[in-house]
Amino acid sequence: MPTLKAIVQGGRAIIEDMGEYPDGTELELSLVDDDEMDDECRAGLHASLERGLAQAAAGETVAAEEVLASLRARGR
Repeated sequence: MPTLKAIVQGGRAIIEDMGEYPDGTELELSLVDDDEMDDECRAGLHASLERGLAQAAAGETVAAEEVLASLRARGR
């Protein structure tokens, strides 16, 4: 089953891209913000993501093939 994304407006969940579901289709919604991260952990994650984006923008990347080859070599 595909994941649907919705936002709340006026107390109702509005689904952004409904697809081809017929009237009367029942959907079950779950909140996304229940990830159990505290503020300190979330701040660390965001800082790490920002560093990674800056490194990528600066061309400081490693090709996926190189990373995979290195990991495979460790397993031998």
